[in-house]
Amino acid sequence: MKCEKKIREDLKEALKQHDGARVSILRLLLSEIKKAEIAQRTPLDDNEILDVIGKEVKRHRESIEAFKRGNRSDLVAQEEAELSILMGYLPKQMSREAIVTVAQQAIGAIGAKGISDKGKVMSQLMPKLKGKAGGKEVSDVVSELLANL
Repeated sequence: MKCEKKIREDLKEALKQHDGARVSILRLLLSEIKKAEIAQRTPLDDNEILDVIGKEVKRHRESIEAFKRGNRSDLVAQEEAELSILMGYLPKQMSREAIVTVAQQAIGAIGAKGISDKGKVMSQLMPKLKGKAGGKEVSDVVSELLANL
């Protein structure tokens, strides 16, 4: 609940400062949180709110890629600005080296022998790395490590 409270306080501050972009993205975020609460029929805890923020981050990254392919630099800039605001609410993201280290530990603990064990490794890793690393990046690292076994 601390996470949602912080978002609401930041929204009030953005309204006072007439920061249109920040107001817009924070309202969108609160709306998505409310939708998730309605779907779940219970208030979200901080981890579930981080999941909602993560989904929005992923959606913005996909939009940025699509706008880059469409040569829409104006929309790319807007999405990147919104993405940077959203990233402020997520825990510090892990470096690739840190992901590799954690992935190697998981592979060793499971005793993975090859790429066919990727599902087992991912199911061990993702709960540990939730909010700290993107699923695609973790998947890429695990695939690379398992291919080299």
